[in-house]
Amino acid sequence: MQRELPKIISVDDHVVEPPHLFERWLPAKFRDRAPRVVRRYAVGEQYFGGGHYVPIYGDEGATEGTPVDTWEYEGRTITALRRNIAAVGFPLDERGAQLLTYDEMRPGCYDPKARLDDMDANWVEASLCFPTMPRFCGQTFKEANDKELALACVEAYNDFMVEEWCGDSGGRLLPLVIVPLWDAELAAEEVHRNAARGVRAVTFCEIPPNLDLPSIHSGHWDPFIRACEETGTVINMHVGSSSKMPATGPDAPPAVTLTLTFGNAMASMTDWLFSGKLVQFPEVKLAYSEGQIGWIPYVISRADDVWYTAQAWAGVADIVPEPPSTYYYRNIYGCFFRDPAGMATIDAIGVDRITFETDYPHTDSTWPDTKKVAEEMFADLDDDVVYRITRGNAIEMLGLDFDR
Repeated sequence: MQRELPKIISVDDHVVEPPHLFERWLPAKFRDRAPRVVRRYAVGEQYFGGGHYVPIYGDEGATEGTPVDTWEYEGRTITALRRNIAAVGFPLDERGAQLLTYDEMRPGCYDPKARLDDMDANWVEASLCFPTMPRFCGQTFKEANDKELALACVEAYNDFMVEEWCGDSGGRLLPLVIVPLWDAELAAEEVHRNAARGVRAVTFCEIPPNLDLPSIHSGHWDPFIRACEETGTVINMHVGSSSKMPATGPDAPPAVTLTLTFGNAMASMTDWLFSGKLVQFPEVKLAYSEGQIGWIPYVISRADDVWYTAQAWAGVADIVPEPPSTYYYRNIYGCFFRDPAGMATIDAIGVDRITFETDYPHTDSTWPDTKKVAEEMFADLDDDVVYRITRGNAIEMLGLDFDR
């Protein structure tokens, strides 16, 4: 008899923020300067490599060209909505970088009740959703000029996330908050503010120097990391959260970058393993969202070899007292949606280090076929391993009150 796949807890999905977000959640004094959605018309595009496209718009007020809904903030176009970020419902060969409006996308992208319906159709019990307009870790507000307004936007986004997006979901939509990246003390305060109302997940930059921020090695982020450890808040680092994707050159097709996305997660995990922060903060939890997992065995084995053979000059002898793999197996979770290489090396990765995701509504999403995809991918695994991957590890990682 075929076994029934456990209901999935997806640790990496996405919300396309509804147009009313900041109008509803920002304090009144900021609303005339709030981020807002504007319908524009594109007459062309320029490709800069690494999957980075920039629309070319017609004159202000023009209505000829391709309609696109954009988020405008501080006089700039922050986000031009595209089909690849709201891909569900479109055939695979139409999930490209085409410009998009809210009218064209599936309501589950931006409406929490519709999202729950789409989760039901996809065998998903609970979902953790990353932002779109703020970008994966809130880079939009880090880059803003008016930091008083930016901080208010961070808080408004988090209030939306906790109270509107997740509030009426019966615990099925799991809150994931952003922090003011420009101030580690303020970031710590925002972690505590949200932890007090039950939030146990924050999104953070995988490689902070790519955002012109201090590195993990600097000590600058200690207040933030300490707050996460104290509150049991998981630090989630999504590929692309440093606004720079792996690319080999401007003439390389997007397929090159899409294949290499795990490179950022690999670099970030190596950074953390040799930073000493997992020694200094032994209870903190890290998750590499959408980073896939097949690369992990080599990286931790290589890190251990470097730690041992290059101890005289590797620069970490006094801050990393045990092999780096020690901290991986204690503090870090990998996240994946399709990864046969990971399944083939699951023992080396660690069955208690793996979480599952559906990436709704992005191009890679397995919606609405996630159950079938998972059943085929996990066919040769024992029941207890399948349970841990589909939900058990996520429950443990996030401290969820779900049936174990």
